Amino acid sequence: MTAAELEKWLKGDDSQKSGWSKNDGSGESIGHESGRKIIEILKKNPKKDPSKYDQDDVAHMRRVAAYNKRHLAQEGKAKEDTQSNSYRSLKNWGHDAQKS
Repeated sequence: MTAAELEKWLKGDDSQKSGWSKNDGSGESIGHESGRKIIEILKKNPKKDPSKYDQDDVAHMRRVAAYNKRHLAQEGKAKEDTQSNSYRSLKNWGHDAQKS
């Protein structure tokens, strides 16, 4: 997803309907927080120049890639049902299963 697509998704109600809640009382899911970090990374380095990523960016991108790979392998439903928790959760993590 592009930064604009992800930003639009995260502002919608559906993005709040899945995922594990953070333990800080905010009500935000871990995936929703991750999506916000993804947007920051994409906006600060739109040309995806590897030399412009810091260690935190790379660590988060690896976490995102691992999450998406693991959940896509487990959840075929995400590709079929846009109302499933799997689809919404993956989208919070920056992956639209309908596009792959």
